[in-house]
Amino acid sequence: MSGHSVTVAEKVGRAIMERDASSRFLGVSLEEIRPGYARMSMTVTAEMLNGLGMCHGGFTYTLADDAFAYACNSHNRNAVAVNCTISYPAAARLGDRLIAEGVEVHRKGRSGTYDVTVANQDGEVVALFRGQCRVIDGHVVGEDG
Repeated sequence: MSGHSVTVAEKVGRAIMERDASSRFLGVSLEEIRPGYARMSMTVTAEMLNGLGMCHGGFTYTLADDAFAYACNSHNRNAVAVNCTISYPAAARLGDRLIAEGVEVHRKGRSGTYDVTVANQDGEVVALFRGQCRVIDGHVVGEDG
C-alpha cells in the first residue's frame, strides 16, 4: 500500500465526516482510515438505551454501518450499500465505548464485501456486521485525491 493511497483515504475520511451530520449527532469519531479499512468509535449515552436498559441495536448498527461506509468509500470511488446484515452476540451498556472495525473482505469491479466487528472497551464483541456495496459514478474528493 502506497503512502499516496493512505493520504487519499484520509482525505476521503475527512470529507465524509464534514458532511456526515448523523455521525456528528451521535458523537461518532473516525479513529483510522486507510484503503479498505476504517475504525470508528462512539460512547453509549442514556439517550441510546432501549426499554430494557441496553443500547438499542439501531445505534450499534449505525456505528457499524458508518465504519462500513467509510471503508468502502476509502478508495475514493462513491460506493453505496446494497445489503447489510448484523447479529448481536452481547449487549452494549451505558457508558461503553464502542469500537467498530471495518475490513474489506473482497472487492472486484463495482462490488465489495466488508466485515465490521463492534466491540466494547473491554474487547467484548457486541455486534458482527457484513455489508455489500456497489460502486457508483463519482468520487468523494477530487479524482486525484
